[in-house]
Amino acid sequence: MRKLFSVLFVMAGVVTCLGQNLIVPLWEGDPPNYKETGEVTIWDTSDIVRVRLVQKPDIAVFLPSKKNSTGEAVVICPGGGYQILAYDWEGSDIARWLNSEGIAAIVLKYRLPVSKSNIVPYKSPLLDAQRAMRMVRAHAEQWNIDPSKIGIMGFSAGGHLASTLSTHFDTGDPSSDDPVERESCRPDFSVLVYPVISFTSVFTHAGSRTALLGTEPDPQLLQDFSNELQVNKETPPAILIHSDDDTAVPVENSIAYYQALRANKVDSELHIYPFGGHGYSLAIGLGHLSTWPDRVIEWIKYIHQ
Repeated sequence: MRKLFSVLFVMAGVVTCLGQNLIVPLWEGDPPNYKETGEVTIWDTSDIVRVRLVQKPDIAVFLPSKKNSTGEAVVICPGGGYQILAYDWEGSDIARWLNSEGIAAIVLKYRLPVSKSNIVPYKSPLLDAQRAMRMVRAHAEQWNIDPSKIGIMGFSAGGHLASTLSTHFDTGDPSSDDPVERESCRPDFSVLVYPVISFTSVFTHAGSRTALLGTEPDPQLLQDFSNELQVNKETPPAILIHSDDDTAVPVENSIAYYQALRANKVDSELHIYPFGGHGYSLAIGLGHLSTWPDRVIEWIKYIHQ
């Protein structure tokens, strides 16, 4: 029995060293903007894996072999209208695809504003995304990642979070006692797949806006979280993927962000597919739509050539 335990311990150490699906809490102890309410995180695995009421945010780290690694990494924000996280559909499945292309993938389990455990509901998702980006940079050498090639990727409301981080970042706090907080949280690039972008336009996704900002949002917050209005010359380059027949999150969201990037001379690319609707993940078995991952890989290689 003792020998078996030793073997298992060594195997666990190997997995940890490789970083394959390693779960890393974003903070030791309670995260900022958190209060104890007795809520617990709920995992629903009846169909796709849905996570509700996230209490302690973390990242799941998926690494390719060192020999296959390109040095690039992507932090993935699953969608779910800021009410749930489609954790495998727009998270771990995406991570495994990126690994197959030699790209490290980090799935962010971020707090949702509908949880009573948030002190100020709208602050938690962005705090978690900022921390995740800093965390990956802080572990870049350990995880065989180039700290200048770390992007953010998001689907639907996760695309809103990804575009929010892309327009609401800082270079870190050099005076912090926490080495993670000294790192920049600016993504080097963004991949936005059927993203929610605007909260002020008629083409907004009302469900995401209400979940994040409430039923009577402050007009200034509507402006601040309409990310097409926050783009400037320092915004990272982006590729956007959308379907023309998306009735949940209209394609105008991606068009508005692309136009803002273009106006600021930020390298960007927009792909609008004629069909697909909303929420198609990798679009496996959906014909022409299933080529969108190829476009993303080609673009990532282009911006890093």
